Amino acid sequence: MILKCEKVDFSDIYEIINDAAKAYKGIIPPDRWHEPYMSEKELYEQIEDGVQFWGYREGGRMQGVMGIQYKADVTLIRHAYVRSENRNRGIGGKLLSHLLAVSAGPVLIGTWADAAWAIGFYQKNGFRLLPKTETRILLPKYWSIPERQAEVSVVLASPDWNTSDPS
Repeated sequence: MILKCEKVDFSDIYEIINDAAKAYKGIIPPDRWHEPYMSEKELYEQIEDGVQFWGYREGGRMQGVMGIQYKADVTLIRHAYVRSENRNRGIGGKLLSHLLAVSAGPVLIGTWADAAWAIGFYQKNGFRLLPKTETRILLPKYWSIPERQAEVSVVLASPDWNTSDPS
């Protein structure tokens, strides 16, 4: 069952993000990895900045989370994580489908360039990888991330995204 997360779900969101993000260790540059991957303070700041989390519950326990954030003329999918023991069971796809149904306008997703499994997941779900030139424009426009993170990130777009770079 997919439900909008409430304040009471904060610790579940935090736990799921930091459990699932262990998949990035050794994949993303060492200078971008830290433990916990996302601090409670950072999670709180993300929520205060407008990220609305949705959770997938099964067996009375939250198994996965995904955030949505409305920014100007786009919708961002943010912080998509499934508990490590529940990966590859369709939970991410169910959350993504739900968020796409409630999104407004084109959808953009940012992720690590070396996270091939994440990029493949979004491509399998109809998103296209944008050229690096466009990514470098979009990241500072819609995300607040350090320059170093932008250097090693990619952006994927929903089919209704009108690219500004014809390449």
